[in-house]
Amino acid sequence: MARSRAPSKRRSSVLTTAFKALAVATAVIALALAVYLYWAWHRPLDPGADTYVVRPGTSLRGLAAQLRERGVLRETRSFVFLGYITGRSRALKAGEYRFRAGMSAGELLDQVVAGRVVEYPFIIVEGWSFHQVRQALANTPKLTQTLTGVGNDEIMRRLNRPGVHPEGRFFPDTYYFSTEYTDLAILGRALEKMETRLAQEWGSRAADLPLRSADEALTLASIVEKETSRPEERRLIAGVFINRLRKGMRLQTDPTVIYGLGPTFDGNIRLKDLRADTPYNTYTRAGLPPTPIAMPGGASLAAALHPADTPALYFVSRGDGTHVFSATIAEHNAAVVKYQLGGKTPQQRTTGDKKK
Repeated sequence: MARSRAPSKRRSSVLTTAFKALAVATAVIALALAVYLYWAWHRPLDPGADTYVVRPGTSLRGLAAQLRERGVLRETRSFVFLGYITGRSRALKAGEYRFRAGMSAGELLDQVVAGRVVEYPFIIVEGWSFHQVRQALANTPKLTQTLTGVGNDEIMRRLNRPGVHPEGRFFPDTYYFSTEYTDLAILGRALEKMETRLAQEWGSRAADLPLRSADEALTLASIVEKETSRPEERRLIAGVFINRLRKGMRLQTDPTVIYGLGPTFDGNIRLKDLRADTPYNTYTRAGLPPTPIAMPGGASLAAALHPADTPALYFVSRGDGTHVFSATIAEHNAAVVKYQLGGKTPQQRTTGDKKK
């Protein structure tokens, strides 16, 4: 009986040895595969090209094929496999991407999943008119143009502000956008930001201002914006105009006249321009003009609603970007002689309230 059991024991021993060998081989293969996948997932890549565009609806396999075709990936299987097992296969965000040299495949996929796309700046400059904003939008590469040939009234209707004049309504700032972003979307963001800032400043305004609404404050801020670029003068300029409004004096500010002249203005304001009556001529008409005349920045908004406590009713340019402020017409006329007429008394009639 002992002899009959021997072959069974030998077969069992052989099978055990075979299973152990298979297990070891499997473990070695698994380890090698894991090492390879880790290397493929983490090895530095060289994207090379400036940008890559991931189209809407691109699959993980499609992205891998695109990257392989452009020489970023050596092979696609590991990229697709690891994308699936990490749960990122269906979370790709369309857009334009710039991949940095040395990033790994995992970091690259993380960027596409997070939608960290290339962004471009669009700047609305303080003091720009709406016409200038539209020109800048039309000349901005990468921005999708939807407003070509569209009138200002229609633009405001599309922005859900029908009947609102667009001047002054868009906050000067830098707005970043990605490809396929529209010009209307930029305006929408700038409009919302201006409305938010204006509401904040109006809510904290100084007491007893001769302004009936936030819209009037916006108009005054636009005038302050055009009158000076000096931060230290904005509240003083606003204080002069507030004083004039309180006394019922005409504002007599050249930028409003220039705005009313429109494209006919040649850069040189003349006496006939000051006398030509338009809704924006603050030499011929009392009070504020009917709309803002430019896009005021945050500092000008703050100045209009927190003006300096000053007795000044006049100011005149020194010719270097700064102004001299005066409380009386006699002081003002003397400043005009000194800074505008080279110190010589003019052989002409008194110009009255004219500031410049």
